[in-house]
Amino acid sequence: MRVVRSFVVASVFLRLWGVSSWAQNASRLETVMGISGRQKPATPLLAPQDFQDHVVNGKLVLSLDDSIRLALSNNTDIHLDRYQIEIAENNLHRVYAPFDPLLTSGFSDQRAKSPTSTQLQGASILDSLTQQTQIGYSQTFQTGTNFQSSFIADKASTNSSFNFLNPSLATALQFTVTQPLLRNRGLFPNRAPIMIAQRNLKQAHASFLGEVNNIILVIVGSYWNVVLARENLSVQQKSLDEAQKSYDHDKKALSLGALPPLDIYRSESQVASRRVGVIQAEYAVKRAEDQFREGIGADIDPAIRVLDLEMTDGPEPVGALPNVDIPTALARAIANRPELEAVHQQLAVDQLSIRLAHNGLKPDLELSGFYTGNGLAGNDLAVGNTGLGNTLSQSFRFAYPAYGASLSLTLPVRNHSAEANLADSLVSRRHDQYQERATNQSITLEVTTSVHSLEAAKLGMEAAKVAVDLARETLHADERKYELGTEQIFFVLDAQTQLAIAELSLIQSQVNFQLAVTQLDHATGDLLEHHHVQIVEPAK
Repeated sequence: MRVVRSFVVASVFLRLWGVSSWAQNASRLETVMGISGRQKPATPLLAPQDFQDHVVNGKLVLSLDDSIRLALSNNTDIHLDRYQIEIAENNLHRVYAPFDPLLTSGFSDQRAKSPTSTQLQGASILDSLTQQTQIGYSQTFQTGTNFQSSFIADKASTNSSFNFLNPSLATALQFTVTQPLLRNRGLFPNRAPIMIAQRNLKQAHASFLGEVNNIILVIVGSYWNVVLARENLSVQQKSLDEAQKSYDHDKKALSLGALPPLDIYRSESQVASRRVGVIQAEYAVKRAEDQFREGIGADIDPAIRVLDLEMTDGPEPVGALPNVDIPTALARAIANRPELEAVHQQLAVDQLSIRLAHNGLKPDLELSGFYTGNGLAGNDLAVGNTGLGNTLSQSFRFAYPAYGASLSLTLPVRNHSAEANLADSLVSRRHDQYQERATNQSITLEVTTSVHSLEAAKLGMEAAKVAVDLARETLHADERKYELGTEQIFFVLDAQTQLAIAELSLIQSQVNFQLAVTQLDHATGDLLEHHHVQIVEPAK
């Protein structure tokens, strides 16, 4: 066994040493090849913004609107969703690439010596020097027209006795225009990728706005969850105080002999039970606050994370309660919801793709024409050296022109690729039509559910107010009867419990009303407007 154990340990050590050696060798190789060179570090993320404006006496004091604005500035999901707009903008910039002008240039130099086999080559050992300079310009316009121009200068020198210009300079200035006549003719097939990218950018904006609305809906819910958890803690603490008060009263009565010894346990158990409720409510507050901090980005900076939260908005409605009918809410939703705008932009993209696919089925017929000006100069034994200026003058004046035209036709017998592209575009349009229907159905259901929830919340809130008043009156009556000795402590404790339940139900109904209003604003697309928020694109 010792031998086997030693062998296993040695094997593991050798394997780890081999991996380490390979990693070190790979690192050296990368260094030699320049792969692992020092790279510029990424720009650090922005620090959380605007929190210091809401710090008062060591607390983070926030209203609901303050929380929404902080979420818009610091919520991580919003930052992630915003990048889809930048990607769409970059893609729009990219689709202009086919229309970018292109300037090219080149120079080559070649010298050669070769033996000759005939006197007609002009020398026993032919020595030649050839130098060429090229400059070109090309551009495709949005009509499909392609324009090209080029200038070529050749210098040739040789020891052949038959060359009457030595060295010689030849230049050529050429212009070429090519125009598609069927496929890719006109503005649409060439501008279609641009229009599609513009639609995609609008769709990205609409999708981003929809995501922001969803996140703000979550933030509002988190805000009211904190308020509800704190109100619940307050009700639980008040219930505990009432139970403690009854327990102290019973202890005093027991010491005076006015209460049987066994009856003290009822009030004492109520104190213990309600203390458990307080502890649970305290931790519920902590959980709700942590979720809220994460939503507004207050958990990123440790200095902000440790601050206590103070919510300035209460759940009780202020002013007249809103009355909304379903047809009006549906009309606003259809006009405002960014999800519908995103689907409409996608349908517009599908329509453009179908037209572009039809263009791909057309034959490729192109008309091309060129015009060239030639020039030649050099060292003539009879005339002398005419120089570069002469050949340039000949080329630019088109003293020795060459011109021509061509017509080319590419007619595919079958074009499976273009047919498949058209079929894909038609399928995509049908899919997005159903997607539009599904979005309309979803929005309609959300609107009707929100209107019904708002009406139910208003009725529930009114009923909860009546229940609290009745529970409070019942408690006062039971306390009075208990003090007069006509009723047992059980009824007082039960009345305290019922009052706590009624008060918590009232707070829950008020929070439900606030959430119903927010849900309706989200359903109709009015959420940001009602909170006075406008999303502005940052300056580039």
